[in-house]
Amino acid sequence: MDFELSAEQRGLVDSTRSLLTSMGSATRARSLIDDGAGGGFDDELWDRGVELGWPAVAIAEDDGGLGLQSIELALIAAELGYGLGTTPFIPVVVCADAVSNSAAVEEPKLLQSLSEGSLVASWAFAEHGQPWGPDGLTARAEAADGGFRLTGSKVSVPDADGAQLLIVDAVCDGAPARFLVPTDAEGVRIVRQHTLDVTRSYCDVSFDGVRLDGAALLDSGSAAEASLQRSVLLHTVLVCAELVGIGQQLLAMTVDYVKTRHQFGRPVGSFQAVKHKCADMRIWVQGSTAATYYAAMALDGAPEDAGHAVSVAKAYVSDAINQVAGQALQLHAGIGFTWEHDLHLYLRRARVNAMIAGDAAFHRERLCQMLEDAG
Repeated sequence: MDFELSAEQRGLVDSTRSLLTSMGSATRARSLIDDGAGGGFDDELWDRGVELGWPAVAIAEDDGGLGLQSIELALIAAELGYGLGTTPFIPVVVCADAVSNSAAVEEPKLLQSLSEGSLVASWAFAEHGQPWGPDGLTARAEAADGGFRLTGSKVSVPDADGAQLLIVDAVCDGAPARFLVPTDAEGVRIVRQHTLDVTRSYCDVSFDGVRLDGAALLDSGSAAEASLQRSVLLHTVLVCAELVGIGQQLLAMTVDYVKTRHQFGRPVGSFQAVKHKCADMRIWVQGSTAATYYAAMALDGAPEDAGHAVSVAKAYVSDAINQVAGQALQLHAGIGFTWEHDLHLYLRRARVNAMIAGDAAFHRERLCQMLEDAG
């Protein structure tokens, strides 16, 4: 595959990095913590990102979007990881993708609202103690009074406390189904979790007999299974892309530090042991970049290979970027352990991203199962 960026992709990357740099997104992330917001997303940064077209990137032009693909979403996610952007980008674009591929949506303004940024949506899928996949669904929806009654709970729903709409996956009549659920609906309860990543909001969401009308059904049956699988793969790729950006930032941050930190009369970066560690970091970041971008392009260009490519990426990137974070912390020495230094914020996000969307062990197990199934 050709990993060279097109002129349009380069413009998207440059404009995103320029915005994050000019707004000092890491500093703004700290301000959310210091203000007691506990990791709520940065409204101003999100509004500026909407002006650049972030949520509209992969929405079809006929629906008011830019008509690009998953690789462009991955490029933006990588820049948000690099700049420690605190936005609901990943959940919003995953929801937009699900709505775009549904034939059941009767509200024509829904995609427009998502692309314009006037509506923030999040994806409520993961459940406590359940595997990352359709087999992990225990939330239930039952037909009632011409609509549905939704019961169950979800965990680690990103930015649910700042969203107006949730896409909720549940079991209905023995098969997966997807529902559009307003966060202010009666019976919906949202509680923010205390997580290692203090720059981002993850929430527990419970549904206590939530009444939904018939129009709330996004997909059901085989259509829901296909849509759900697509969301799982896209979400996982974007988490990997954010990890790639984190790795790139940690590498740049570390190389700059070892060039200026002096010991025994010369920069510590001149010591061979330090050079080897930095070289290892670069190799891990480059490998993560290639695996992630291949998976992103496979989602749109080679869907039959997408499941395998995504699991390869998540298994490798989760471990590799955690290794990068560990080396960065060691090479920064004492200053890397301080609250005032930004390194720990990237490390925290790397650790959490490595766990969500299935950790490395989960995806290696999936790859083994794929090999067995292939004979």
